[in-house]
Amino acid sequence: MELPHNTIIAVADGEKLSLFQNEGDAANVKLKAMPSAEINSSKISSGGRHSSSSANPDDSQQNEDGFSSGVADLLNKQALGGKIRSLVVVAAPRTLGEMRKSYHKSLSDILIGELDKDLTGHSLQDIEKALAAA
Repeated sequence: MELPHNTIIAVADGEKLSLFQNEGDAANVKLKAMPSAEINSSKISSGGRHSSSSANPDDSQQNEDGFSSGVADLLNKQALGGKIRSLVVVAAPRTLGEMRKSYHKSLSDILIGELDKDLTGHSLQDIEKALAAA
């Protein structure tokens, strides 16, 4: 996958988000970690609402879905505000599916690629290799 200079790479799972920026060019990806962002995980996408109780085994999944929706909301706001011009989302398959439900048109317009892999907690080099191979 070719990543233009200054492309933002969002690496997420249901609990963690890491943002990177490509300081290299399309041919030579050089990622730099960006400051972490505050995620509002209280949002749960429509259809994913069910009552929480200690007997509900889906509480952790509900929390992960809420976090995924919160990540999409953060990226939407940055896209709408012009802070992101090109974006690649790397996320665990379920997280990516939840995020897609909340993509704003402005976010979809700047999205240059998606990678359905869980690379949270992986090294910068692992992420760069996965993006180069995609």
